[in-house]
Amino acid sequence: MAAITAGMVKELRDKTGAGMMDCKTALSAVDGNIEAAIDWLRTKGLAKAAKKAGRVAAEGLVAVAIAGHSGVVIELNSETDFVARNLEFQALAHGIANVALERGGDVEAVLAHHYPGGGTVSEAVANAIATIGENMTLRRVASLKVSAGLIGSYVHGAVADGLGKIGVIVALESTGNADELAVLGRQLAMHVAATNPVALDLASVDPEVLAREKAILAEKNAGKPANVLEKITESGLKSYAKEYCLLEQAYIHDGSKSVGQVLKEIEGKVGAPVKLTGFARFALGEGIEKEEQDFAAEVAAAGGATG
Repeated sequence: MAAITAGMVKELRDKTGAGMMDCKTALSAVDGNIEAAIDWLRTKGLAKAAKKAGRVAAEGLVAVAIAGHSGVVIELNSETDFVARNLEFQALAHGIANVALERGGDVEAVLAHHYPGGGTVSEAVANAIATIGENMTLRRVASLKVSAGLIGSYVHGAVADGLGKIGVIVALESTGNADELAVLGRQLAMHVAATNPVALDLASVDPEVLAREKAILAEKNAGKPANVLEKITESGLKSYAKEYCLLEQAYIHDGSKSVGQVLKEIEGKVGAPVKLTGFARFALGEGIEKEEQDFAAEVAAAGGATG
């Protein structure tokens, strides 16, 4: 059997646009013959999928899955909102979320993992691309676990159970009453969906973000004595925490209390300490640069007009 080199994999990938692992598998299946590997990818629908890979996929679905003490949220993108209503696409999103429950929150690991019914998740996505006719990408995966307690969840804009436009999971560590925790978990997930916090608390905020906030405060108060500037910075960061840090935010279900205060108060009702240890929030398409369509230029091009 021919040795499959990195150069061969790169050449096949350049010619087909298929994934690296798919190219390696194809070359292994045909003893390193590049042309035969191209045909192999085509028969699997992977080369066809590659032709669509340059198109922007900013629609699709966010999927949430919970099992036992684990929870995941994934974002599976498509080119149009129409595909998100396709039952095959919805089943794929559900299936990938369930694989992620087993595999954890790493996109590449999930893509390489076995998909129910045969093949890998990557192959399942490629097959769906070939069948449905749109580019699709598994953009991101996040997972949370607790040793005791539960994972609360909420899906906004749901089109089916666990599928929608915004998906949130929250991790609650507690040995308290499961029914009360479930109610709290859903309410907290709704809060996260509405407020989009950047971190649990100030200590969890990205150091670069904090440094930027401090620099802005210093710039605004340039020339003031160091001791005064220190107090202003401290006050400014507290205000930042109240707006962007989950535990310090005003609770959307009772604006007179912070989320941290609600957690402390609920302990009597739950019958044990409650700790919010993490959260993940995915909003469909956030941060993706969508292509701007020049409709007039499209019409002119279609009609063969010249400028």
